[in-house]
Amino acid sequence: MTALGGVEMGALAARTRALAVLRVRSRALAVALLPAAAAVILLVGGSTGHLVGGGWDVLRWVVSVLALLVLLAAAGVALVVARAEPAMTPTVTVPEESAPELYRMVRDLADRLDVPAPSAIALTPDCDSWLEDRTHPLHGPPPVDRDDDGLPGLGDPARRRSAVAAPVLVIGSPFLWWMRVGELRAVLAPVVAGTGPSAHPDIAAARRFIRGLDAAVAVASAGRRDPLSRAACAGLGWVSRLLLRSCRRHATEMERGVAAAAAERAQAVDYGLRIVAQEQVGLAYAGWDRLLTRVALPAWRMGRWPSRLDVGVVAALTELSRRDRLAEGFASRLGERPACDLLEEPGVVDEAVSLLAARLFHGGPAETRPDWSPVGWEDYPEEVVDRSWRTDAARLHRVLDTLGVRRTGAGTAPGTEGPTLARVLDHLTTPDPDPAPTLAPSTATDADPAPGTHPATGTTPADTHAPHADHATPHPAYADHDAPADDGDDLAGPVARRGAPDASGDGQAPHGDHAAPRLPHGDHAAPHPPRADHHGTPADDEDDDDLAGTTARGAALAAGLSAQLAREEARERPVGAGVPASPPGPGAGTGPDAALWDDRALPLLPLQPPRTGREILTAHITAMVCCAAMDTVGAAPGLDWLDGPALLLDGARTADLAPSVLSLVETGDPGPLRAWMTELGIRPEKPVRLV
Repeated sequence: MTALGGVEMGALAARTRALAVLRVRSRALAVALLPAAAAVILLVGGSTGHLVGGGWDVLRWVVSVLALLVLLAAAGVALVVARAEPAMTPTVTVPEESAPELYRMVRDLADRLDVPAPSAIALTPDCDSWLEDRTHPLHGPPPVDRDDDGLPGLGDPARRRSAVAAPVLVIGSPFLWWMRVGELRAVLAPVVAGTGPSAHPDIAAARRFIRGLDAAVAVASAGRRDPLSRAACAGLGWVSRLLLRSCRRHATEMERGVAAAAAERAQAVDYGLRIVAQEQVGLAYAGWDRLLTRVALPAWRMGRWPSRLDVGVVAALTELSRRDRLAEGFASRLGERPACDLLEEPGVVDEAVSLLAARLFHGGPAETRPDWSPVGWEDYPEEVVDRSWRTDAARLHRVLDTLGVRRTGAGTAPGTEGPTLARVLDHLTTPDPDPAPTLAPSTATDADPAPGTHPATGTTPADTHAPHADHATPHPAYADHDAPADDGDDLAGPVARRGAPDASGDGQAPHGDHAAPRLPHGDHAAPHPPRADHHGTPADDEDDDDLAGTTARGAALAAGLSAQLAREEARERPVGAGVPASPPGPGAGTGPDAALWDDRALPLLPLQPPRTGREILTAHITAMVCCAAMDTVGAAPGLDWLDGPALLLDGARTADLAPSVLSLVETGDPGPLRAWMTELGIRPEKPVRLV
């Protein structure tokens, strides 16, 4: 439905709401000038002989001083709002020389929609697409000549709209690798159509005002040390939040109008194909979520970052299409031209996006170094899966050493003191004696407890203040914990949990929805206790409840593992804060836009809350079982694209390990696990190789 002069109704509604936002700004200015106006009246009245007398003189002084203070405060607030840098989404900019075909497709789409083309294209490690204004407030757009009697809108000529700098088109990188060229064009049509409303002077001014207020709130929240600065920040925050609350409803309706206008204008462009492409948006979101949490996260924890995440999402979604009845047939489209062919060097771009994803979701460094190196998918099983299992197994035996557990287990050959699975099973299944046990001196060869270490948990007094090892993101369940997914119910979980993205593109989202969160500097952030939930609050009660159903020895072992992980995290965590970003390689032309966002508090978007003690213990026992399987029956580490690390025996993935391990952890019953190992021929008394 259109209105006067071919202008969409959504554009008219958006402009009306933009004017309402600007009226809030005008009213705030009027309130700030009101004491000054009263002072002028009193001064003029005294100079003309109308308001004379001692009382009027005192009132003139009081009002004049008040007016001066209010003007200074208003000028300070206005200066901060105008100069504060709005938060920007971390992205990887794609120069035109690196993707001429992609730019050509977007420009052709803009010409067909009769809107300005985006000023640039950037990629984000997420399944969404939007427009983002990256014009600094100090460099505002030039004035636009317009006829006040006219009603400018989406139908205006491009000559007028070009006066306002076009926003940047941000595209989710998984879309480029999973979608075909036609599907990407259809999905981007309503997003690109949003550049029309973005160029309207009133809408652009309203958005700048709202972004400035949001940035001012962030400045006020940062706080200062001295009392005067704290008072100034408190006043700035109060005024900015008051204005934001006054603008909130109008800003929301403005963005809805912009989205409606963009969607209406894009209806004539690939409408039928866009409906089909929306199915791929939801599928890509589910596969991307599983790839990050199940596949990428274990590698990040080992100091390795997969350098081809977008290639991996294609493999994950292809596997999802095979397993999920609802996704059947989606893989048949892979014979068509992928959208990543629009890039000159897709491998280089994929590497840059993969590094950015590691920084955002895990907090890794901005460049490759000895303890932070890329890993290819062909090396993932050996470099990540095998190494992570053996590292966990080594940590498990170090903690057993601190607990004074003997090296030899039942059935172990005399003189054998190597790390065995039997040692773990014996410790967790031997019933606790009534009298308090006397801890024997450790015969550990890997690591001895440090002086002052607690004999039961291996912790030191300083450990109670160390950040928890998984404070940022927890370790997902190993692949062999879960049976292969045969339907779409489990795979729909990530979408239902985080909300399906609207990449059909409303074109514009309400302000701040896609902005990078403003987090406190790492130096100012309060340290987290050893066990804290994802909000940073102590979680000791939750740990006690979680371990209440386990055996006493299992709880003690879980506590020791948590403390050991905390110490390792304290040593290794500050790996990337403040490291400047660098391009991925010579001639790449791409790299994270480090100048646009504050990277001193990473990760910005942690994937999952911390693991509980039960989960940590379960993961370490599972790792030990997998090491025993690899060293005694020739099992091999593997990669499942949807579930991450997997244990392979004769090329097939083993399953049903999780219930057996949980039975040992929760009840101390080794029967199910021993039966599982006997069936596969695993010998727990044989020493295993550790890292």
